Amino acid sequence: MQNNTIIQVNERVPVGKWIPLSIQHTFAMFSASVLVPWLFGINPAIVLLMNGIGTLIFILITKGKAPAYLGSSFAFLSPTFLILANPNMGYQYALGGFVVTGLIFCAVAVLVKFAGTDWIDVLLPPAAMGPVVALIGLELAGTAASNGGIILSDTYTQINPKFVVVFIVTLAVAVFGQVLFRGFAAAIAILISIIAGYIVALCLGLVDFSPVTEASWLALPNFSTPKFEMSAILIIIPASLVVISEHIGHQVVTSEIVGKDLLKDPGLHRSLLSDGISTTLSGLCGAVPTTTYGENIGVMAITKVYSVWVIGGAAVFSMILAFCGKASALIQTIPAPVMGGVSFLLYGMIAASGLRLLVDKKVDFSRPRNLALASVVFVTGLSGAAIGIGEVQLTGMCLATIVGMVLGLIFFILDKLGLSNDLEKKAKN
Repeated sequence: MQNNTIIQVNERVPVGKWIPLSIQHTFAMFSASVLVPWLFGINPAIVLLMNGIGTLIFILITKGKAPAYLGSSFAFLSPTFLILANPNMGYQYALGGFVVTGLIFCAVAVLVKFAGTDWIDVLLPPAAMGPVVALIGLELAGTAASNGGIILSDTYTQINPKFVVVFIVTLAVAVFGQVLFRGFAAAIAILISIIAGYIVALCLGLVDFSPVTEASWLALPNFSTPKFEMSAILIIIPASLVVISEHIGHQVVTSEIVGKDLLKDPGLHRSLLSDGISTTLSGLCGAVPTTTYGENIGVMAITKVYSVWVIGGAAVFSMILAFCGKASALIQTIPAPVMGGVSFLLYGMIAASGLRLLVDKKVDFSRPRNLALASVVFVTGLSGAAIGIGEVQLTGMCLATIVGMVLGLIFFILDKLGLSNDLEKKAKN
């Protein structure tokens, strides 16, 4: 395998390469996926199990044509905290909202099945879609820097030189590994960078093995049943818009990475349905809503390994971790600066994919419409502007997507009414 070799979506890899490639994806998703249940105060084991099952369902329904890992969604943090803060409710009431959210996903999938995907180019033309995709990575950039301990935050009130060293080493191995590594090492550059960063952190005394010694070998997931209360459901539902926007954006950026239009084949309806079923099952079993993971998309962009067999392997490893307490605890000992250094590159790759979309679609910025669309979407996503819908704040990429849709629809209507001069300027050019 040469450095520029691409492993296609349906391509199988030998077991000796499949295992480290899959573990690489497991590491990429682990910290973020486990963080959500930790914040909710529930056992991460049930989440790891349902994430793995959900990913396998996604691969099955999309007929093995769309590589994606389904991890814990952060979009539901705020509404779930509101429910947990209510003394008359508990996490089971949030689960009821998760189930309804999954069913909404399934309903949207049916709508897309019959309405097709042409409406996407109307609502989100390339001049808007490119910035939206870029925002997926850009708005996560601060998180990577914060986790890495290289900026001041609520977690780190002062810069720790040891954290900076670990962050730089991890990032440097990940970056230069893309250029210098040869053969199979190039495909697992992210995994190698995590190991390198871990070793440096270990030498600097930043690794705490106490969670491993305290954990048992066998850990059984805790299943819970949902309770359905309309007030709780109404708090959760608005977050669905965030995840649907995120889902479409992820499918677009993945399409750009693998070089195939996944919105048409296997189809956006299949991917939405898969995510909906996964979220519904997670809610029924006591886990958290799922979403396609940007971390794993970033891994694919860097390694050029798109195989669903590798993604499926990561899902299997996640399910194994759900039952192996010590293995799960060992991964949790990876210091934040290590994952911050890796994420710093992964999120940047996602942002760059949005810019690549603008190039591939040959967006003409001499046209006022395209310039206005891209400008407004970027500024909306990065400005911190927010709009409240019920108890949910729409901000960042989600709000930028909505703004882009509204502008795209207005421009489409102006064209149909013959009121736009943009087409005339295009013809002159």
